[in-house]
Amino acid sequence: MTRIPSGGPRAAGFTLVELLVAIAILAMVAVLGWRGLDGIVRARVALTADMETTRGMQLAFAQMENDCEHAAGTDIMAGRPALLWDTDRLTLVRKVFVENEPSRLQVVSYRVVAGQLIRRESPGTRDLIQIEQLWQAIASDAAAENSPSVVLQVGVVGMQVQGWQNNVWRNEPTAVGGAPVDLTGTVPSAKSALEPTGVQVALSVQGLAQPMVKAFLLGGT
Repeated sequence: MTRIPSGGPRAAGFTLVELLVAIAILAMVAVLGWRGLDGIVRARVALTADMETTRGMQLAFAQMENDCEHAAGTDIMAGRPALLWDTDRLTLVRKVFVENEPSRLQVVSYRVVAGQLIRRESPGTRDLIQIEQLWQAIASDAAAENSPSVVLQVGVVGMQVQGWQNNVWRNEPTAVGGAPVDLTGTVPSAKSALEPTGVQVALSVQGLAQPMVKAFLLGGT
């Protein structure tokens, strides 16, 4: 009977302990890699959402700026102001220009309703009496087929509007005697309301720590 020498060369391969250690190391590397990849994906999703929100806010502010640039003055409104505001509403009368047609006026309103920034506009008209009626309808939030609403931004939790009036930012219009101006009903006369020269809008959006603020000049001044 032939005996195999005990001190002969060792067969190639891994022991069970070595395999278990290698598998444990690979598992740890896989977990760390998955966590890193998951963090990258989450950060990318959050960044994309923030970029979409910022882009939507920029478009909303661009629309507001356009409306404010074309705001009608008290001379066109026959002595009545073209813009009124409070802490969560902006209502103004703007000029509308259509090629080969006379300019018209329309009432525009911005409000935050159920987390949505909504813009409403009336049809254009050259009749100041009709403008006053359209103003009353929009200011009272009366639903009307001829004043459609458009959602400019979702996820808006609050809006604050201030007007630059008599060299001070005010949360609501102030009359000559210092009393506030009623936003509902008929358009107040210029004798009781001071015409603002600028508007500042602050929008608070979900996911953003600070509100986005933009100031606009009225009538392109």
